[in-house]
Amino acid sequence: MNYKSTRNRQISVSSSNAIAQGISSDGGLFVPQSFPHFSYADLSEMQHLSYTDRAARILQPFLTDFTKEEINECVTAAYTGGKFEKNIPAPLTYLQNGNININMLELWHGPTCAFKDMALQILPHLLTKSLKKIHSSKTALILVATSGDTGKAALEGFKNVNGTKIQVFYPENGVSPMQKRQMNTQEGNNVSVCAIEGNFDDAQTGVKKIFTDSKIKELLAKNNIMFSSANSINWGRLLPQIVYYFSAYCDLMAKGEIDYEGEKVNIIVPTGNFGNILAAYYAKKMGLPVNKFICASNANNVLTEFLNTGLYNRCRTFHTTISPSMDILVSSNLERLLFDVTNGDTDKVSKWMNELSSAGKYQVDEDILNKLHEYFYAGFCDDAATKATIKEMYNTENYLCDTHTAVAVNVYKQYVSDTGDNETPAIIVSTASPYKFANSVLSAVSENYDNEGSEFAKVKELSAITGTSVPKQIAELEEKTIRFNNICKKDKMEEVALNAAQIKYDS
Repeated sequence: MNYKSTRNRQISVSSSNAIAQGISSDGGLFVPQSFPHFSYADLSEMQHLSYTDRAARILQPFLTDFTKEEINECVTAAYTGGKFEKNIPAPLTYLQNGNININMLELWHGPTCAFKDMALQILPHLLTKSLKKIHSSKTALILVATSGDTGKAALEGFKNVNGTKIQVFYPENGVSPMQKRQMNTQEGNNVSVCAIEGNFDDAQTGVKKIFTDSKIKELLAKNNIMFSSANSINWGRLLPQIVYYFSAYCDLMAKGEIDYEGEKVNIIVPTGNFGNILAAYYAKKMGLPVNKFICASNANNVLTEFLNTGLYNRCRTFHTTISPSMDILVSSNLERLLFDVTNGDTDKVSKWMNELSSAGKYQVDEDILNKLHEYFYAGFCDDAATKATIKEMYNTENYLCDTHTAVAVNVYKQYVSDTGDNETPAIIVSTASPYKFANSVLSAVSENYDNEGSEFAKVKELSAITGTSVPKQIAELEEKTIRFNNICKKDKMEEVALNAAQIKYDS
């Protein structure tokens, strides 16, 4: 299995090269040359396996330059040993809300209480093995742009990993107080964190610019360092996300909730950078029976407009919302979807990406739009609707969800209302613990909400009101020392990144 660039089909690299590099030298994203297929018989067999064994089965065909033993080492290190609550990384919780049956795929029982743990607990193991396979003695400098959750999960995953350094950039006013504290108290001798004066798109654009800067790459090479990424532009980060969709379907089979061979499900994902929902789309290509992918956005509804009209236009008002991990106007992984639905037409993809960069928008043709409509339903909701959904879910189901999961629930109800489809089993991706956004969740469920008080006072009040437990990882943050409080301008990110690598920057 080799990997091509979304912008140049002539590029072909091994899985270890794709993971080590993170992004193609031409600025494109790596995609597999083909997708393996899993039959219903395969799924029937996998329903009896642990999550770790399911992960090994899914990863093997994509990582053909890894041995089975190496893959088993990676998945075991990532998903066992108490890193995930009850050693169950991706449990399903069944809810019935009115006439709607929902299976909540809870992906936040890991070290940082967010779905990013599912991939970022395994990526360091994949990356370090990849570096050995390409015979690289270089230190990997991991650059990360985050809208909140990726940063902490990447920092935790790469903490003290030999042969790596990690630099995380986040928008100063674009993450929740708890997300900020998680990053700024991060332990480890190879980690660095810096806020930027701007939004997530500024951080993401800055990281991509650093990646493709020939002068900086030359400087790194002289110091025996190479760039890599922990964002979902890295195939080693995206691939593990495919696993939990197969795992969820297998769990439904094991519970007897799949009634016949090939019964389809709807998958609903709160979406920002498009990686999580793209992993579900790839799962369908691999044989997972899926009816519709329901793409749920907040007030930054650039993806809703695109999937409904074919126009991608980032030239719009940027909203800072209570679901900050979705406050994104440039969704990087959409490039991989465009590559797929154009049957690998790199000229078209490159043209659209260049138009997005130069003009801030592009329009796909009618044939592509029809394909998008075949696969996707898209909707959005604002903060008021998000809070109303949190309150309703708590009052009717006694289920406390965070501000991102609530967006998914709200948009799924829009889908049911628009289509009448409440019979297809629904898997809603629950992406974070409500305690990562305690103030917003508290304001939704408390009858006597008071904005005064610290974030940790809100955490304790939320627990007292709802009778739910504060995750240990959140509770312990209150006593941790702040290690990072740096802020830089957008045009100084290169200097910060090189400082993390202990290289003197000369502009």
